[in-house]
Amino acid sequence: MDLENKDEITVSQEENVAEETEQVTEEVIEEVAEVTEDAPQERQSKRRSRSGKKQRIETVEEKPQSEWTEQVVQISRVTKVVKGGKKLSFRAIVIVGNKKGQVGIGCAKAAEVIIAIQKAIADGRKNLITVPIFKTTIPHPITGKSGAGAVMLRPASQGTGIIAGGAVRPVLELAGIENILAKSLGSKSPLNAAYATINALKALTPFNEVAKKRGLTMAELLN
Repeated sequence: MDLENKDEITVSQEENVAEETEQVTEEVIEEVAEVTEDAPQERQSKRRSRSGKKQRIETVEEKPQSEWTEQVVQISRVTKVVKGGKKLSFRAIVIVGNKKGQVGIGCAKAAEVIIAIQKAIADGRKNLITVPIFKTTIPHPITGKSGAGAVMLRPASQGTGIIAGGAVRPVLELAGIENILAKSLGSKSPLNAAYATINALKALTPFNEVAKKRGLTMAELLN
């Protein structure tokens, strides 16, 4: 009888443990279901709370584009003999213009290329000249000189374009001249050619000054 009672007790205990585990598992499943149902709501609330906050929109102000245009003509390496040996530097030649009748040449040296270009741009803006443009070309033929170099400029009709090469072309383009004939003579140095072009453009005489000197009107002078 004792053995039978022991068997019944163990069976009843196992049944009770099984029932308790089932209840626990059911409770765990219900809790998990509640958590999963509440989770998207919490996420939505978080999103709403995040979206509810005023977001700072940083606006970057666009800098106005400068009317000045720069073009590098030449970058050359220069060595200077000093007491301790040779000092290496770079020379930059830059043309600066606004394509509206103003142009200048800048030349500068520095230990780095970028610094040399920046210094040349600053030098070019300091040495601007005003070019008298008549109907997209120059008023009259002229020849400019600089050192051993010379540049011959001739006016051209509409549609001709800029017929020039080397350092003469960027000077004429940035000055705003659209139709012209040019020929570089003498020295082939870009610096001499650029300065000779500037010398020629500087010596141009506009028609209104010639008309004043002769006591004529523009119509009478052109006819």
